Amino acid sequence: MFESVAHDLIRVIDQASIGLRAIDNQRAGITRSPDVWSIKQILGHLIDSASNNHQRFVRAQLATELSFPGYEQTGWVASQDYQARPWLELVDLWVFYNRHLAHVIRRIPAEAASVPCRIGGNDPIPLSSLAQDYVAHVGHHLEQIRQRLAG
Repeated sequence: MFESVAHDLIRVIDQASIGLRAIDNQRAGITRSPDVWSIKQILGHLIDSASNNHQRFVRAQLATELSFPGYEQTGWVASQDYQARPWLELVDLWVFYNRHLAHVIRRIPAEAASVPCRIGGNDPIPLSSLAQDYVAHVGHHLEQIRQRLAG
C-alpha cells in the first residue's frame, strides 16, 4: 500500500517538475490581490505541507497513535516570505523534499497503516489515509498552479 502511494508521489513530482521549471521567476511571483497566493506562495505552501507531513509520517509509525497540531498555513507562508525566494530554488526544494518523503512513505511498515492520526481538531484517520491524502493535496495545489498559468 505504502509502496503504491510513494510511486504515485514520485510520478506526480516528475510530471510537475518539468512544467514548474519552465515558469520564470517574475511570472511565479505575480499576485492577483493581497489575499490570493502567487504561484511562489502556492509552492511554498506545498513545501510547508511536506515539512508537516514528514513529521507526521515518521512520528506516526513510531507510535500507537498520533496527535499532531494543525498549522496556520497563511502565517507559515507569510513568515517564510516565499515571494522573496528565487523560483527555481523553491522548485528544487519542493522536488527534493518530496522525493525524500516518497522514500519515507515507502519504508513505513505495513503494520503502521492503521495508526490513528489526529491533526488539529479533526477526527483521527489511519496513517495510510494520511499518506494518500497528502498526494491528493499536492495534486490539488498543482492544479491551482496550472489554472493560474492558463488564466
